[in-house]
Amino acid sequence: MEHAFTWVSIIPGLSALPDHTATATLVALALIAWALVALKQMRAAADPVVPDATLTARNLLEIYVELFTDLVEGVIGHNQGRKYMHMYAALFLFILAANLLGLVPGFAPPTNNFNITFALGVVSFVVYNYYGFAAKGPGYLKHFLGPFWWLVFLMLPLELVDNFVRPFSLSLRLFGNMTGDHLVLEIFTDLTKMIIPVVFYLLGILVCVIQAFVFTLLSIIYVQLAVAHHEEY
Repeated sequence: MEHAFTWVSIIPGLSALPDHTATATLVALALIAWALVALKQMRAAADPVVPDATLTARNLLEIYVELFTDLVEGVIGHNQGRKYMHMYAALFLFILAANLLGLVPGFAPPTNNFNITFALGVVSFVVYNYYGFAAKGPGYLKHFLGPFWWLVFLMLPLELVDNFVRPFSLSLRLFGNMTGDHLVLEIFTDLTKMIIPVVFYLLGILVCVIQAFVFTLLSIIYVQLAVAHHEEY
């Protein structure tokens, strides 16, 4: 969807970028700013273990980290999950913020653009393969060969196709769902103006959360599969 006006077009530096790239940059900068504020509050605390008395950037981030750590450890395992939590916690926050920002008038949602979603898919692909090689070195490649040497001729092409399709499937799923969601919302807002769009905004928020969760969960599962394959050899 093309937007006649976007807020990023009036921000110096970002105005020179395509709308989806500028908005993605804005999301990234906002998340970095949140992390820096939370870090400053933690360092200023008399006891970092004791939470702040009021709701602060630090408290919000600590709650999120705790919940997300439980999720990652539930998928990968208690002894392994924390090693990967930081990567996928950041990925989920970025996708969720990018999705939700598309519901705000005047912002071009980054995840409505296939270039952005494909870049996220490639990041997921590179990261889980990196963790695979980090865990076992060149031995990571063994899981592409299958459990038996006499099945290599069959398993190798299947495993390669499966792995190289993953960034495309992740990106297409996110792109298609978010484009459809925001298009429906835009259509009903133009047609009805009041009341009915509120329902679609609520549904849109739900879709934004679900799609960010699905993308991130699948990415975590890919890491778990890689690690599990390592442990078999």
